[in-house]
Amino acid sequence: MLKEITIASYMAKQIVTLKQDTEILAAINQLLSHRITSAPVLDDNGKLLGIFSEKDCIKVALETVYNKGITKNVSDYMLKDITTVDVDASIIELAEQFEKSDIRSYPVYDGGKLVGMISRADILRALVAIL
Repeated sequence: MLKEITIASYMAKQIVTLKQDTEILAAINQLLSHRITSAPVLDDNGKLLGIFSEKDCIKVALETVYNKGITKNVSDYMLKDITTVDVDASIIELAEQFEKSDIRSYPVYDGGKLVGMISRADILRALVAIL
């Protein structure tokens, strides 16, 4: 029963995306204003290039303190080795994946198309709903 619940039921469908040339402060403000932990970075054709996360923002902040200025873009900090998940994957299997990983959210794909994002908080909502 639990393994039948899929990512599609709990993923965020309204996706905030960034471009690789987005200025760092603009990207940080996007994450903060939308209260999200990360955003996919897409090229002009919608291809996933990376993920820009809170962890990257912390790195930017620390570098800024030491170097006294920000002049870089998202592409300079984003994670480029991306793991994606399938929309029909089990929420329980993803919970197990989250438990073993430092990643806080994954891009969700359906037939090669980005359709959402799923985070640890989404998994918690799913698990609480079934308890």
